[in-house]
Amino acid sequence: MCAMSDVKTRFGTIGIAANATDAEPAILFLHGVGSDKSVWRPQLDHFRRRNSAIAIDYPGYGESELIEGATRDDYARAAFAALDAMGRERAHVCGLSLGGVVAIAMHALGPERCLSLVLADSFAVHPDGQAIYERGVAGSRDLRAMAETRVDMLLAQPADPAVRSEVVETMAKIDPAAYRIGAEAVWLADQRERAGAIDVPTLVICGSEDKVTPPALSRELADLIPGARYTEIGGAGHLSNLERPDAFNRLLDEFIADVGQ
Repeated sequence: MCAMSDVKTRFGTIGIAANATDAEPAILFLHGVGSDKSVWRPQLDHFRRRNSAIAIDYPGYGESELIEGATRDDYARAAFAALDAMGRERAHVCGLSLGGVVAIAMHALGPERCLSLVLADSFAVHPDGQAIYERGVAGSRDLRAMAETRVDMLLAQPADPAVRSEVVETMAKIDPAAYRIGAEAVWLADQRERAGAIDVPTLVICGSEDKVTPPALSRELADLIPGARYTEIGGAGHLSNLERPDAFNRLLDEFIADVGQ
């Protein structure tokens, strides 16, 4: 099992979940807007066999301190600060949805620190981003109710009842103020220019049944990134790492082995 804790950084306290060893390089995992670091449990448990695996909470999520008015670039800076606090200069960066947006921002701000990128169920720009953002802000008044309403769209159907329950409970615990900041960071993003400038090995993954960020958006993202690989996970929705962890982990294993250190 992974260890839950926090680290003190120049961005305040940042919550982490890690199977951290001396093994290099580390893999940094970045969660989505309706989640926290716990969504990466299947990956943290798997990758402890070979790599140091680290998942963080964005400011205001989980055990991390809220930063009023934080941006996606602030999330990226907080991620670098967490790596600094753990003595990690470079890492493979794997982000899902908002995490993919933050991973692209990390590369834009510190490309020398990103060994590779894995962008799962994400995008460079979402054509319905403004409308999704506005619905998210309205729904943040009662995140449990929104979670119950949205969960069956997030997950491929029929969903595993345990996964469904986990998704609802995790979203229900998010600070509404932090959720609104995260919603702006993800849904109003337009990082097409940044994606075109990515110069590290990149794997783009999407669940074949993703209704929130459908495969067409991931294919568009992959097309923007020079040399990026694209693949789909059959039978997975928007939370592909949680719904099909074995397939997700296998793809990461193969990709990181190809990239090396």
